[in-house]
Parts: sequence; C-alpha cells; structure tokens
Amino acid sequence: MSHRPQSGIAAVSAALLAMNRHLEMRDVLKTIVASARELLDAEYAALGVPDDHGGFAQFVVDGVSDEQWKAIGPLPRQHGILAAMLREAKTERLADVREDPRFEGWPAAHPDMSDFLGLPIKDGDETIGALFLANKNCPKPQGGCGFTEEDEELLQILAQHAAIALTNARLYERSRELTIAEERSRLAHELHDAVSQKLFSLRLTAQAAATLVDRDPARAKEELQHVVGLAAEAADELRAAVVELRPAALDEDGLVATLRTQIQVLDRAHGACVSFDTGGIRALPAAQEEAVLRVAQEALHNALRHSGAGHVAVTLDKRGSGAVLRVCDDGAGFDPRAIRRAGRHLGLVSMRDRSSGVGGRLTVESEPGKGTTIEMEVPGG
Repeated sequence: MSHRPQSGIAAVSAALLAMNRHLEMRDVLKTIVASARELLDAEYAALGVPDDHGGFAQFVVDGVSDEQWKAIGPLPRQHGILAAMLREAKTERLADVREDPRFEGWPAAHPDMSDFLGLPIKDGDETIGALFLANKNCPKPQGGCGFTEEDEELLQILAQHAAIALTNARLYERSRELTIAEERSRLAHELHDAVSQKLFSLRLTAQAAATLVDRDPARAKEELQHVVGLAAEAADELRAAVVELRPAALDEDGLVATLRTQIQVLDRAHGACVSFDTGGIRALPAAQEEAVLRVAQEALHNALRHSGAGHVAVTLDKRGSGAVLRVCDDGAGFDPRAIRRAGRHLGLVSMRDRSSGVGGRLTVESEPGKGTTIEMEVPGG
C-alpha cells in the first residue's frame, strides 16, 4: 500500500469497486483489510470471521509480514476486546488497548500495539466479522487516541460495504458447492434480479460523493447516507438468498460426514470416478475443518472441471494430533515450474492461503500427462 493514504471518499469508492472484482472469500477479506488500513492510515489492520466454537474461521491481517504471522502462532480465540466487540456489537475506540481491563495479552511475537479502533461487521442482526485497526500514523494527543470520530464514521461506512462483500463471497462459495445445473442457474438469476441494480446504484452514488466532497461537502454527506441505505437493502436481499440456499452445516455433520456426502454427490454427477477413504481421523478445531473442507472442494473442482481425470481419489488420515488430506487425480497434470502463472487460474493461491491461515502446509505434485496430487497437512487442537 502507498504511504500516502487516499482521501476518505476515494478510498471508500475504491473499496466498493474492488468488491465487484473479487469473489473468493480470502481475496474479499484481504481487500477489506487493506482498504481499511489505507483509509485510516494505520500501521496494522485485521479482520476476523468468527466460527461457532469460540474461535475464528478466518483471520486476515495487513501490516504484518508472513514471517511475523507464522511466528505469532495459531489463530486467536474470541476473548478480551475481540470478544466484547462480537458479543456487544459496538465500536471500541481506545487510547491504549494494553491498559484496557479486558486486555489479556498477546503472543511473544505479536507486534506491540497502542491506540485501537474496532467495530463489528453486521449483516442484519448477525455479527459476521470484527474489523479493527491499531497504531494510527499520526502524533498522539496526550493521553488520547490517534483515531478520531471522523475515522470511526469512515470505518462504519466501510463496514457496510464489507457486509455486502462478505455475504456476496458466501454466496459464491455456496454456489461452488452446488452440483446441479438448475440450482446454479437459479442462484445466478436471484443474484442478478435482487442485487445487481443496488450494487450499480451503490457504485454510482459513491462516485457522485467523491466528485462532491471538495465543492459541496454537505451534498457529499447526503450521498454517503444514501450509500448506507442501499448497502443495508442489498445486504438484506443477499442474506435471504444465503439462507434459502445454505447446505448442511459443517459443524452439524462434522468434516468426515460432510466430505463423504459431497464426494458421493460428485461421483454421481460426473463421469469420473470419485472415491473417498478415511481412517483414524478425529475431530479438528473448527477453523482447521473449515480450511480442509474448502481446500478439498477447490482441488476436486480443479480435477473434475479442468484436468480431464477419469479417477479422483480423496483420502483423509490422522497425522499426529492433526490430519492430512490428499486429492489425487489421473488427469492432464501441469508443469509445477509454471505454478506462479497458473496459480490463480487453478485456485492454488487460495488453497495455499487457506492452509497457511490455520498453520497448515500445502504441497502440489504434478507432471504433464501424469496427473496431480495435492496434499494438505493441518495441526490438531
């Protein structure tokens, strides 16, 4: 990101446009976090998507190197300030997070943070994420917070957009799980009819506000209020579509049963033989199970849609306190030396991100004409 932050309205508008360019959940989360950090000129930014077990299904940071992130260790739990944000669903603006009575410390490798601004991302009455920033890049008032009320208002606007982006990404991931063509068609039809016009209006309204901010700030503020209203309406319609199309929950059936069911469906729906074998696996933390499932789905999608495989074998086995997933196909394969060029097309970047995000490791073995094996190892609890 540039060291010179964009003006507030321009950054909000850029974030809105970026929402339409990304569909993968991980890419959406990264866009939101990077936009928030630049918008408020903070040293650190993070966004966590909670699971139903006191942890986070996904947690994305900006301002922390890959080496630092690995040294910090497992994903955080919902405690301290993060838990308060999620539970009470209110904004937190603190002069020094370390002096708050709810502060419970952080790992040794964690960067030092002082002033703090965080707020929940809400979809209707549901809190679907926590977005927060730390260490405003500005002189701090004596005993005060570097983040201002204006910063808080701008972050609230971005959170409205984030709710739409996250819900849209949820829909995209759900659509990837659907294997029946008419279900895919119905989802696309509902998304188009219910949301496309509002997203178009959101973009135009944000652009209008950006052009008015210098010559007519009052009008620009009115346009932003309109953006907030449109965002809420679009989020309501997206939420309704998600509820209607939601498949069986992972936390209800468990990883093994969910994988087995989905693979049985794929085996019936495709000409290729798709098999599943598992042994000795025990329940993993929610974030790990979510990551394993998503990587398996992406690898299966690649094998069945792009490789021309006749057989795809999926195995899930115990390894230490964790597990190892393998997806092997006898398809066309590819040259691993070209992985950087092919990565985004094949979803390999997304799979690597999911794996590293839960402390796991992903390896890819492939050769033209010799098929592909994707292996993901994750630690246990």
